[in-house]
Amino acid sequence: MNHFQYKEGVLCAEDVRLDLLAEAVGTPFYCYSSATLSRHYKVFAEALPERSLIAFSVKANGNLAVLKTLGQLGAGADVVSGGELAKALAADIPPSKIVFSGVGKTREEMRDALQAGIFQFNVESEPELEALSEVATGLGLLAPVTLRVNPDVDAKTHAKITTGTAETKFGIPFSRAREAYGHAAKLKNIQIVGIDVHIGSQITDLEPFEAAFKRVAELVGILRGDGHGIARLDLGGGLGVPYENSNMPPPDPDAYGKMVARVTKDLGCTLSFEPGRLIAANAGVLVSRVIYVKQGEAKNFLIIDAGMNDLIRPALYEAHHEIAAIVEPKPRSKRTLYDVVGPVCETSDLFAAGRSLPELEKGDLVAILSAGAYGAVMASDYNARPRLAEVLVHGEQWGIVRPRETYADLIAKDRIPDWLAG
Repeated sequence: MNHFQYKEGVLCAEDVRLDLLAEAVGTPFYCYSSATLSRHYKVFAEALPERSLIAFSVKANGNLAVLKTLGQLGAGADVVSGGELAKALAADIPPSKIVFSGVGKTREEMRDALQAGIFQFNVESEPELEALSEVATGLGLLAPVTLRVNPDVDAKTHAKITTGTAETKFGIPFSRAREAYGHAAKLKNIQIVGIDVHIGSQITDLEPFEAAFKRVAELVGILRGDGHGIARLDLGGGLGVPYENSNMPPPDPDAYGKMVARVTKDLGCTLSFEPGRLIAANAGVLVSRVIYVKQGEAKNFLIIDAGMNDLIRPALYEAHHEIAAIVEPKPRSKRTLYDVVGPVCETSDLFAAGRSLPELEKGDLVAILSAGAYGAVMASDYNARPRLAEVLVHGEQWGIVRPRETYADLIAKDRIPDWLAG
């Protein structure tokens, strides 16, 4: 369930009318619902074994207000860069709840994370292990480490968000896990604490999860037999969400939690998880205004003021997002097939092809749904289009949590070298 519903004929975010919000902040803009973020976090938390750490994946939505909302509910953070670490700390998420993932951590990022005192590093290669050892030794600090083991399990999701097969850049091959852990044990200032696994994103079937987790459970016994202190399991994220109205919804978090409990019950490990999309996707919408309705020879084009620079998922992943009129259509109102496109000078600037929508006119407002994850964080100023505003709603209250960029902001990012000045 999310808290974007029609009330008295207008789509609302909780108790705030999106048409009035559009008048106040301009379009396009992202709108996030505090109540939906809270509900999704609590539903997932209640489904998991007790004392599990939920480290929200900052790459899904890094807005400080979103992070602060989740942090106050008890969430930690899964970060993949020094910038995300800085954001998590700025949102008052305790370092003891921060997990640092990612294949390309720099020494500077390692230093910052060690000095902050984070929960653990999810290490993805032996060269990274060696670099982390050197940095930790130089600081006189212990680096708590899990190794990300690649179980070679097909997540049955989009190729661009599959991370658990042998062909991807992620993790250490399962066949070399014992060797890698043996190497880690010999390095200075490395403290082996557990195992990490993450097989992909937007996974709608529990079978790949269970297959991967069973392999990891077997590895726990093997590594303990080798003398390693395996006390934690980081089981990643990846549980899918319903982007499209369908009779086949993704697995219920409760079913996921029961499967996890069954597979890990005899291991005596502390569990951590890294959900992002599951919590944030349906907690956000992208509100946009129709610029033109263009009658083509073969198609009707609905040209809106949001572009692929604002929401790149459809162009990058062929992702489906439901699109809703802000003013509720009357029963049995006429519908038209539209290609919903933006103003960016690319054919790929396409949000939906041949989508059946109520007849719309210039100036009408639409909401692109399920846009709270991998939306604003992947936005750019391509075509010199300023980054759009972000708004957080809480009941009847709302606030701009990222101001809209101006042309002056765009120009201020560039510098003219001395030989061109004057």
